Amino acid sequence: MSRITVVGAGKYGSTTVQRLAEWDIVDEVVMTDIVEGLPQGLALDMNQSRPVIGNRTLVIGTNDYADTANSDVVIITAGLPRKPGMSRMDLLEVNAKIVKSVTEQIVRYSPNAVLIVVTNPLDQMATLAADVSGFPRNRVFGQAGILDSSRFAHFISEATGADIQSIDAFTYGSHGETMVPVPSLCRIDGKPLTEVLSPGTIDDLVERTRKGGAEIVALLKTGSAYYAPSAAAARMAKAVIEDSGEHMPVCAWMSGEYGIDGVYLGVMAEVGAGGVRQIVEEPLTDEELAGLVDAAEAVRSKVADLEQINL
Repeated sequence: MSRITVVGAGKYGSTTVQRLAEWDIVDEVVMTDIVEGLPQGLALDMNQSRPVIGNRTLVIGTNDYADTANSDVVIITAGLPRKPGMSRMDLLEVNAKIVKSVTEQIVRYSPNAVLIVVTNPLDQMATLAADVSGFPRNRVFGQAGILDSSRFAHFISEATGADIQSIDAFTYGSHGETMVPVPSLCRIDGKPLTEVLSPGTIDDLVERTRKGGAEIVALLKTGSAYYAPSAAAARMAKAVIEDSGEHMPVCAWMSGEYGIDGVYLGVMAEVGAGGVRQIVEEPLTDEELAGLVDAAEAVRSKVADLEQINL
């Protein structure tokens, strides 16, 4: 029996569960949360939509990690969301303790699972989950790249009026201030983005992409984005379950690619049943490569901060 577990029944987690269930790619999607009744109620509601949607996947809501046993993929969404004015790094200590506890439970019940981490600060939480789990680094990776790339594509579509499905847009680097959008790889109907938009306009779109999450947080006043993030997380899990070998930008462990080693960083990767099959080194401009190297060093310094926390 195929099974995906989503840890966290907040808006992000529950929307991820809904997307996965409606895609009908596994037998069961398990949603677990510490709040009694919340995952059970949401699961019951989703299951009652199956006759309308036409899917068969069963959603199981639980407060007990034993019910998640033998999951093929586990998506960790649990953690404190950002509030207006809060940086991702403000979340570090509280979310580190949550991710550590969650990962220990995952290892106990699903020792062969692939872990997809989406809790912020993303790069640090992926590192922590890998360290705590002891899993091979390819079986632990993070979500940011697909989300940020999707935001970049949306802004490009707004600026050009182009069909959103005709746009290929990618971001690398860290999830946050040291994000590295890579305009040189972006295309609109196969045409390079640099031939469609001026350098100044591209720079403006890049900057808006870097602040994409904060823009939504400021508008919502309470809470943070979950529609686009859940779509990104579900897409990654789908690639693992279907062993698709799809190329997608994710937060993956670097082992010398682009001259960067020993750090989780957003790059293009081939994703399949075992998680990250390999990192795909696309040609970058000198400026983009420099940005990627700077992002790696920024993540390294924050991981050092993580090591100072008493977990």
